[in-house]
Amino acid sequence: MKLVDRFAERKPEIVREWIRKTMEAYPAESLAVLNRNKDRFANPLSYTISENIDLLFQEFLKGIDPETTTPILDKIVRVRAVQDMAPSQGLSFIFDLKGVLRKLFEKETEVTDLAREFLIIEKSIDQLALFAFDIYVSCKEKLYQIRANENKNQTHMLIRRVNEMDKQNEAR
Repeated sequence: MKLVDRFAERKPEIVREWIRKTMEAYPAESLAVLNRNKDRFANPLSYTISENIDLLFQEFLKGIDPETTTPILDKIVRVRAVQDMAPSQGLSFIFDLKGVLRKLFEKETEVTDLAREFLIIEKSIDQLALFAFDIYVSCKEKLYQIRANENKNQTHMLIRRVNEMDKQNEAR
């Protein structure tokens, strides 16, 4: 039996744990409210995450197709982007799936000490990727701010020149 088939067999358990891990990013006091009500209208954040994590895992099992996966991923990322969290924290739910799968299947698989060490190193690499993402986004934000300031300054200078030209024309 292929590993993906084993994942499919345990889909409800995997999705439930992945949702739980995803929700851990929120403060404890918010988490209690988020977990209490899964109604689409009373708790849209929890509903959006739960519904789309399930759909995302279905896509994962079928094989990632950008056309169908991207809109699902977009819904989760959008709802997390408006939260007060760093980009790495907002996107860490993707990397959390690996930990969920490892935890559920580690009892069933023979893992050598070397493989266990490799998994620890892999998790560190994932963390580096998320930290790098934060830095990258910060740099992009600074560049956009610099460009916006340059455009604002250029506009201000043009307005000043136009005003000076108007004054010169009025003086004639």
